[in-house]
Amino acid sequence: MKILVTGTAGFIGSHLAHRLLDRGDDVIGVDNVNDYYDVNLKEARLARLLDKPGFTEVRQDVADREAMAELFREHQPERVVHLAAQAGVRYSIQNPNAYVDANLVGFMNILEGCRHNNVKHLVYASSSSVYGANETMPFSVHDNVDHPLSLYAASKKANELMAHTYSHLYNLPTTGLRFFTVYGPWGRPDMALFIFTKKILAGEPIDVFNHGHHKRDFTYIDDIVEGVVRTLDNVAEPNPDWSGENPDPGTGKGPYRIYNIGSNNPVELSRFIEIIEERTGKKARKNLLPMQPGDVPATYANVDDLINDVGYKPSTGVEEGIANFVDWYRDFYNV
Repeated sequence: MKILVTGTAGFIGSHLAHRLLDRGDDVIGVDNVNDYYDVNLKEARLARLLDKPGFTEVRQDVADREAMAELFREHQPERVVHLAAQAGVRYSIQNPNAYVDANLVGFMNILEGCRHNNVKHLVYASSSSVYGANETMPFSVHDNVDHPLSLYAASKKANELMAHTYSHLYNLPTTGLRFFTVYGPWGRPDMALFIFTKKILAGEPIDVFNHGHHKRDFTYIDDIVEGVVRTLDNVAEPNPDWSGENPDPGTGKGPYRIYNIGSNNPVELSRFIEIIEERTGKKARKNLLPMQPGDVPATYANVDDLINDVGYKPSTGVEEGIANFVDWYRDFYNV
């Protein structure tokens, strides 16, 4: 197939593009390669893709309406995986406008491109952060998620609502994927595993929020990619049992689906740090701090729908996943 993937200089997007190219798909990769974090890392991810047949690189911003409309007209993708976004819970407190431009305007341009060019399936990244103030564990896609705790989370919830509208109005099949704390080789420098590994190896202290009592459903990158590919191949369909009297948030009357992709096995942050210490062979110097604004104490994914609909459940343990990351980090940065 010809598949448009946005965010191909990013962590998940670059891994996904490799997977699709390896199975024989053509990939049109879109990224504006912004400087939210180290551009050199983004360029290194892209360089590995440029060597592969079937990959077309397009450098532009998904928030550029005319450029995105022209891209869809020119390439006519059969399916779209939209991963480009302004990421980060904490950064959304510092720079909220970036989230409106990338996550709302950018997503609108993707929806319009799909609508006007007969795209057969749109899969897009949502986030576990949409669960916000919810405390019933594990988080289910059938739960109400109307209480986000950050603008980032609100923008991802808005994406789900926008997708639902397009599925309903234009019969556009859309599938939203709520990713749970993705980690692994080529990961983002603003995330805990990268920061902790870098500082522990350098002998620098690490900031440990909520005194290390956070629990996160850490999900390894290969498991995320497998979930994306399986849902991409499983085109969203209407739920024939959907009722307005008892509306199900995870499905719709139109071809609309939401899935969690998480390990279904939360790990406490203090244990996560211990595993990094074991793999690096160095003890962490910890600066224990209270919880930050916008953070939630725990995430835990119910993945029953993913199992039932596409026959998949993430399975990589944190010990294996962290080991793979630390090995990659040492090799990439010559540490």
